[in-house]
Amino acid sequence: MNHLYILNDGPYGSERTYNGLRLAGAVSKMEGNAVRVFLIGDAASAAHRNQKVPSGFYNVETMLGNVIRHGGEVGICGTCMDARGMSESDIADGARRSTLAELSEWTVWADKVLVF
Repeated sequence: MNHLYILNDGPYGSERTYNGLRLAGAVSKMEGNAVRVFLIGDAASAAHRNQKVPSGFYNVETMLGNVIRHGGEVGICGTCMDARGMSESDIADGARRSTLAELSEWTVWADKVLVF
């Protein structure tokens, strides 16, 4: 089954992005499932590389890497990146700049779309 996770909230402050990535990571490990994550709005900053968080605190960059290591794809809204001053060199390994047009294609591709 094809799963699309659309994340809207910033990586820290609320737990919506955290919980979306927890679920995406778990589903990506299950046989027969394809996972794509699209970061839009404040969630674009979840893909910022070299995040340093307090000891014992979750790290969304690491969580995105978990999805990618299990075959998932991560797209980041390019307009949202620009609005937050993010360049392609700021993006975590395996994630990539994307577009609303690609999000539209991913939405049609997906059997399930979950929005956090």
